[in-house]
Amino acid sequence: MAEKSSMLAAALALVSMCGCVSVGPDFEPPDPMLPSASFLGKSEPAALAPARGNFPPPDPKWWTSFHDPILASLAERVAAANLDVQTATLRLAESRFQRGVAASAELPSISGNASYQRELYSQNGIFSLAKSFLSPGTPFFIPPISVWQTTLDASWELDIWGRVRRQVEAADAQIQVSEAQRRDTLVSTLAELARDYIELRGIQAQIAISNANLARSSEILQLTKTLATEGLGSDLDVVNASGQVEAVRASLPPLKDQETARINALSLLLDEPPGSLRGEMAQTKPIPPTPPRAPLGVPSELALRRPDIRRAEAQLHAATASIGVAVGDFYPSVKLNGSAGFDTLDLRTLWKGSSLQYALGPSVSLPIFEGGRLKSTLELREAQQQEAAIAYHKTVLQAWHEVVDALVAYRTEQERRASLKAQVDRARQGLALSRTRYHNGLADFISVLDAERTALQAELQFAQSTTTVSTDLVQLYKALGGGWELAFPEESATSVATLQPTP
Repeated sequence: MAEKSSMLAAALALVSMCGCVSVGPDFEPPDPMLPSASFLGKSEPAALAPARGNFPPPDPKWWTSFHDPILASLAERVAAANLDVQTATLRLAESRFQRGVAASAELPSISGNASYQRELYSQNGIFSLAKSFLSPGTPFFIPPISVWQTTLDASWELDIWGRVRRQVEAADAQIQVSEAQRRDTLVSTLAELARDYIELRGIQAQIAISNANLARSSEILQLTKTLATEGLGSDLDVVNASGQVEAVRASLPPLKDQETARINALSLLLDEPPGSLRGEMAQTKPIPPTPPRAPLGVPSELALRRPDIRRAEAQLHAATASIGVAVGDFYPSVKLNGSAGFDTLDLRTLWKGSSLQYALGPSVSLPIFEGGRLKSTLELREAQQQEAAIAYHKTVLQAWHEVVDALVAYRTEQERRASLKAQVDRARQGLALSRTRYHNGLADFISVLDAERTALQAELQFAQSTTTVSTDLVQLYKALGGGWELAFPEESATSVATLQPTP
């Protein structure tokens, strides 16, 4: 009785030690860098002032700021339809399952077995030695026997040093990596969708401009033919006007090819076959306008919004926890093993107390010589943790570069569009004047052609710039990391920054 009590006390003491220690370093969330004034660039104070301001964060549904119902409808559909987002969602599920695998090591493993064997031993085997104990002439025979067994085996590795807890911690961090990757995939997909849609409307605007210029050039061609018939113009004017018509007409097929390519790109993002959106997108719509002011948010919130920064932090967390797993391999492994069951040669006595057998006790294993494997594994995990720390630093730095670059591009293209708008107004005035002067015989036809080419080029450049302004704003929203909040809201699980082993 005393022996059993001492064994129980020893087992309870070992169990009580579990959870007291977690070897390896604890993860400390890095402090995200904020850009300095020199980083933001003092040479562009007007363009970069919003990055230093304290503005509300961007609307999670930033695509609604373009006030385009079709774009808004496509954006609402893409989160559920896009194949890349679905793949990222499955990878998140895989990470959660992997966490369950890691956590299972914290619990005992129990297995049950039942067996029946009919055994016949060799008459000339080791049991034949029993002949020496028999009287001479006594026949020797070993009859076959039936063996019935049922056993219940249990094993529990006590996580005294916190090695398993570090594995679970790393698995939790890996879940955060997969979650951030899913959000990053959605952010990129939304940006690509908006960019393709805006470029589609920009191409359609260029097609409309070219068609209008084609009609205008055809009118001029008809005018030159009339003037030539009346002796007020020359055949050279007719040839030049005809060449201008064909030049404008030749510019349309490439634009239509680009239009088809953009529609098909949208179909791919929505998991639709090519051409499925042709009817929905065929009608020309204006290029989605940009809002008067784009909210950028507080700089310190960038690390909370951008999924790639969250992913890099979670990867650093997982790498830090893996060091603890490697350190735990140096320590003894303590297991509680137990087995209980029934063993009998007669099925009728299988469940009787006299058939009971059991074994119970701890086991300890200590690595003595592993050929340097444990040391090399630890050094590998430490190097991977340092690599993850550098990757985090680079991710944050790159994020700020992307924000500033996108902001500068957006502001400078706005200025360029304003200049191009003035150029379009002047070119249209010049074209009207040249046509009037030519009709009144005060100018040659070359001036009309030049004015027409100038007006066409100015209108196309203005349409392209309007498209670029909107796509630059999309790039800015992407750089700010918004758009995932409504589709994949924050879960009740502990955030990456607070994931620590449970004491």
